Amino acid sequence: MFQDTSQHPFTAELESNHTAIRAEFEQLAPDDFMDWPEKGLYEKGWTVFGLCAYGQRLEKNCSLCPETMRIAESIPGLTTIGFSVLQPQTVIAPHSGYTDRIYRCHLGVLVPENCAIRVGTETREWQEGKTMIFQDHVEHSAWNRSDSVRVVLLLDFLKNPESEADMAAVMALGKEFSRIHNVTF
Repeated sequence: MFQDTSQHPFTAELESNHTAIRAEFEQLAPDDFMDWPEKGLYEKGWTVFGLCAYGQRLEKNCSLCPETMRIAESIPGLTTIGFSVLQPQTVIAPHSGYTDRIYRCHLGVLVPENCAIRVGTETREWQEGKTMIFQDHVEHSAWNRSDSVRVVLLLDFLKNPESEADMAAVMALGKEFSRIHNVTF
């Protein structure tokens, strides 16, 4: 369920630029974030600052994080990127992503102890400055059982970055997601 990050060379670039990415996150205002749209997955405390969603750039947000976007633009098949924040004592219920055409990558930006993710039957803790990649379509859940905020840079990228059909399918999912959850990308 988890993937070997060494098979995806862009992860080294993300990790080596962790400090710059964290600095851009830290200059964002709390009002810049929105609640994660799938509110049935959590009671409270999960927010996101989107940069690109289902292939659609959020230009205003991208302008606030130019270094993060410079790095992200080199990721083959990138479809989604944003900062995902879990407040203390937040739990995300088990769920599965919408397609098996993507991998999800997390870069630990701010990671206190007692924060982890379970994908399938395997559980891993995030580490600051380190990436992990997993299959989003496999059931997963996450939690922050600490007294501090947990932040990851969340990225989705196509398993087959050369596939125009896969990108079109992901963009169609984005339109449906937007309609169902009444969000605009």
